Amino acid sequence: MIREFVRACAVVALVFAGCAQAQEQTQQSDPAAAAWRAANMAMQRGPSDVPLKSEATLHLPEGFGFVPREQSIVVMNMMGNQTGDDFIGLVFPIADEEQHWFATLDYTGDGYIEDEEAKNWNADELLDNLKKGTEHGNEFRQQHGAQPIEVTGWVESPAYDAATHRLVWSVGIKDKGAAASADDGVNYNTYVLGREGYISLNFITSKAAIEAEKPIARQLLAAVEFNQGRSYADFSASTDKIAAYGIGALVGGALLKKAGLFAVAAAFFAKFFKLILVGLAAIGMPIYRKFFKKNSP
Repeated sequence: MIREFVRACAVVALVFAGCAQAQEQTQQSDPAAAAWRAANMAMQRGPSDVPLKSEATLHLPEGFGFVPREQSIVVMNMMGNQTGDDFIGLVFPIADEEQHWFATLDYTGDGYIEDEEAKNWNADELLDNLKKGTEHGNEFRQQHGAQPIEVTGWVESPAYDAATHRLVWSVGIKDKGAAASADDGVNYNTYVLGREGYISLNFITSKAAIEAEKPIARQLLAAVEFNQGRSYADFSASTDKIAAYGIGALVGGALLKKAGLFAVAAAFFAKFFKLILVGLAAIGMPIYRKFFKKNSP
């Protein structure tokens, strides 16, 4: 997959050397080039408001682009990642050539997420659960031809703001058994809770870039707003569904400690670890930048 991706980058570089005929032929013969071109054509550029299903709105700032679900699914598949019914689309930087990240957007409507346990959770215990969950998820990855991975530690330990109902946490990831590198992947996971579920905005970048890019992830999270009547404060205990797990499950692994939920363990790990992209920020970013030009149609 990586070899094919690098080859696609080389092809796209030639395309943008100025030969329109070569561009058309490449898009017909190379799925990667065609996927990025379609994503660029469908991209909604900020500043603009992006509906997130019927639940929320992303107030997309200037300098960012949103690719809708249909085109994003093709891009994600091309990069070796699956998407589910919760998936909404992708966000990319389009104004800064030095930024090497992208973000996935999902809405999960499992019910109202109780947040009391955030007051007392243990970061070391959550990290241990994440590592165990990653090992479990490696079975799924290997079955589908993907490289096994491992969690290297917290990039940012879990932090929950009870006033805004926003959660942030981040771990470093790398190929299992490989030496640590500045190009190792980082998943910077952010969430905002709503009345019947939550929006997740997972920011994917590299270890070398994450400290400079954390404010960008938080800016995008702050730009997500639940629609009137759909916010966390609108919850009604008499009518609304409460999720079968609490906020600790959104940090991974802790779901396994909830009584009676062992049967859903495999589905949980497949869902919450399928977006981890080891090293992709360093390999894949040049190709989308060729297509995602600020003034492109």
